Amino acid sequence: MMTPTRALIPSMLSVALLVLAATLGGCAGSGANRPVETRDEYGFTITEGTRAGMRARSDFEKAMRLLEEEQYDEGIAMLQEVTAAAPEVATPHIDLGIAYGRVGDFEEAEASLQRALALNPRHPVAHNELGIVRRRMGHFTEARESYESALAAYPDFHFARRNLAILCDVYLADPSCAIEHYELYSQAVPSDETAAMWIADLRNRSGE
Repeated sequence: MMTPTRALIPSMLSVALLVLAATLGGCAGSGANRPVETRDEYGFTITEGTRAGMRARSDFEKAMRLLEEEQYDEGIAMLQEVTAAAPEVATPHIDLGIAYGRVGDFEEAEASLQRALALNPRHPVAHNELGIVRRRMGHFTEARESYESALAAYPDFHFARRNLAILCDVYLADPSCAIEHYELYSQAVPSDETAAMWIADLRNRSGE
């Protein structure tokens, strides 16, 4: 019997970009930071408040187009300009970390994500992306800590929940952890039929 393939949730670029597009829409020097909420179809919400100028938003949009066209060197260079123009905003550092990860520069990816977490220690996307980077670096214990940090801050963050389940299943050989988080993920995202397959496969391999 073939084991169903486990695929990590892709980089959370789309969620991060939604937050950044909104947070960079304000004018520099405006009043108090405004909260920004990003929801997916299952109700997950991220709240982030900040302010930045229109130039940073324009550069951000250019960087995203470059990354979508797989022009990674140019996109990374543009994101570096965004982080310089809006250094207090966590999300550009997250996007930069994702971009570095796409080109296999995991040390720079980790550094960018750590900078994001220095600005916003509870940002679930940053923790989730750091978990992905650490898993790709072979640092499985640290990857688990990152996913768990995302879930400690946002228990409904089903992207990190799924990634943690896969990590425990495939890389850590921890079936109890894997089953727990596969089941929680399946409850949060019942339309993902692969989760039920993974749970059944894992129980079969565990002799349950």
